[in-house]
Amino acid sequence: MIEALCGFPVGAARRAVSKLFKEAGLDSPDLDARLLIGEVTGLDLTGLVSQAERSLTVDEAGRLAAFAERRLAGEPVARILGTREFWGLLLRLGADTLVPRPDTETVVEVALEYLRADACPQPRVLDIGTGSGAILLALLSECRDATGIATDINLETLKIARVNAAELGLSDRARFVACDYAAALAGPFDLVVSNPPYIPAGDIAALDVEVREHDPRRALDGGADGLDAYRRIVPEALRLLRPGGALVVEFGQGQSEAVVGLMRAAGLTVASPPRADLAGVLRVALGCNLPA
Repeated sequence: MIEALCGFPVGAARRAVSKLFKEAGLDSPDLDARLLIGEVTGLDLTGLVSQAERSLTVDEAGRLAAFAERRLAGEPVARILGTREFWGLLLRLGADTLVPRPDTETVVEVALEYLRADACPQPRVLDIGTGSGAILLALLSECRDATGIATDINLETLKIARVNAAELGLSDRARFVACDYAAALAGPFDLVVSNPPYIPAGDIAALDVEVREHDPRRALDGGADGLDAYRRIVPEALRLLRPGGALVVEFGQGQSEAVVGLMRAAGLTVASPPRADLAGVLRVALGCNLPA
């Protein structure tokens, strides 16, 4: 494939790679090809158009061929590039971080609605199991007076989250703590958010290869019924929330009733129905720690 691409004009190489991806049945062949060729050439969309007749160098052709082979083997583009956009923020990824999904932006939407309605002047936010830092950093980017703490049990993951905070200019308002869920922390927090592992262990083998082979199992495996993390997070959030504070969590398809039930059993008030994501799947629940 390297020989075939060497000397190709940028535009023709982009079309050739897209055709390969399309024939392989990939979901977004044109976008994947554009992102990969943009990475090897250093060109944005405008540059790819304006320099469509410029020939690929030997090095560019080699890198593009290697990237294309990895994509055809099922590796997600975000893993190949080492970055993913979330809430308009470019985040670095590591081997131990989950690739942030558009579904998780629903957590940010619900959390922002709560913060704006609550009108706390300087909200304190906790993100449990932060991964790349996506949720916390998105919230801090929108709420200029907010501060936050993010936890993760994996030290390498926390390094990535710290780098993302620094590159986004948010380090002065974000702290990162290594612990199991929120075991090392004390409240009070105005808001607790989390996108924990929620795939039932027995279902992981049937996931798409992009997830099954490339996302860290620790970030996927929710135990036998997918709810192990919620049995830890909900009681810990109740302990950490100030009166009137809220817990916002993401969950998987078909888990809304169970998660809401755990919130209510712990003493949280669920005043509104779970929120659906853009695909119409119930995805996010909010529970408030209302004073007795």
